[in-house]
Amino acid sequence: MKILLLQSYFYPENTADLHLDCDRCEAFAREGITMECYTPLPVRGVPEKVRKEYRKRRYEYMYEGSLKIHRFWMMKENHNSFLRAIRYLLSCIIHFYYGIRSKSCDIMLIVSTPPIQGAMAAIVKKIRKIPLVYNLQDVFPDSLVASGLASKGGLLWKIGRKIEDFTYKNSDIIIVVSQDIKQNILKKGVPEYKIRLIYNWVDSNRIYPIQKKNNPLFFKFNLDTNKFYVVYAGNLGLSQNINILLEAAQKLQSNNNIVFLLFGSGGIEENIKSEIHRLNISNLKLFPLQPYELVPYVYSIGDVCIVSCKKGLGGSAMPSKTWTIMSSGRPVIANFDEGELKTIIEDNKCGLFTHSEDLDELVDAVTYMYNNPKLCIEFGANARNFIVNNLSKDLCTSQYIEVLNNLTHK
Repeated sequence: MKILLLQSYFYPENTADLHLDCDRCEAFAREGITMECYTPLPVRGVPEKVRKEYRKRRYEYMYEGSLKIHRFWMMKENHNSFLRAIRYLLSCIIHFYYGIRSKSCDIMLIVSTPPIQGAMAAIVKKIRKIPLVYNLQDVFPDSLVASGLASKGGLLWKIGRKIEDFTYKNSDIIIVVSQDIKQNILKKGVPEYKIRLIYNWVDSNRIYPIQKKNNPLFFKFNLDTNKFYVVYAGNLGLSQNINILLEAAQKLQSNNNIVFLLFGSGGIEENIKSEIHRLNISNLKLFPLQPYELVPYVYSIGDVCIVSCKKGLGGSAMPSKTWTIMSSGRPVIANFDEGELKTIIEDNKCGLFTHSEDLDELVDAVTYMYNNPKLCIEFGANARNFIVNNLSKDLCTSQYIEVLNNLTHK
């Protein structure tokens, strides 16, 4: 079996979900599956000298030759939404070109970033007559509406719904990452036989709890180990509702022992910096997104770690950072829509749930955890156990292999 991958981002880029792509490819290679990947020159979290080095390579191999990667030139990303959309469109056109030219692949596995990627792959499928597995990480255009970039019923939403329906109709299997997303697309008429629920996972051997005394990031960032740290790490975008973290920090400034730490980058990064300065928030520090190998150290700084989103996003996305936090043995404070995430956190006693955009609930949750340090430790241990027992890398990647085998043996 040979898989065609048309990736918007790939190793060595630094994105929140990169480990999922790498883990999948590694598992496929062990199974004897070969892969051909077309992807732009690396840009996210990659210094210019590395980008220049990749320009010299026509292609490269990983996993002992099982994965062949073709890189093509593409402009750098820009924080401007319009320019990023143009970049996505150009990349998609090039992916389409390579998709119809790559004649030897048996199946396509496509991730839903950017949103037009699935529709492009659906057209490739019609031309190539090969099965399409669509990995739905977040639902478009619902995510645009929830983040305020489109209005329900508006022109952009209508176009997005056409793209969404076309993609679902022409996908052989749609892999969703939460029950909430499954219910979302079922309501839109997607037949259940097409849908397979496979949670995102975390490698608990690489993401594990680290004691404060053994964590070099305290020294690197000049952090006092006696403080109570609230950590957010990931994308700084509209969907994540970062402003509520700034507002919570501002409300808690009177307690000198509570400090908010944000590790990230993204479209509203400069706005965040301006807001921190404008509001004169003294108990919040902003740091760059750290490399994947430092992720357990980043989350292990926290006494609690935050998962947040704008209201309305819960049915269209499941933040995989939740599993990373839990694997790091840290309690989760979720500021999220009611749904599956709330059930997991509360039933397994691995953190506190607060309603999306409810500032008072979030402040109360942080305060409660600060006043109950033993509970932080208990919730963190429960979180770690949940990951080890339910969301292991081997279990979840084997489910992908099962999906591919079932399709190719039909």
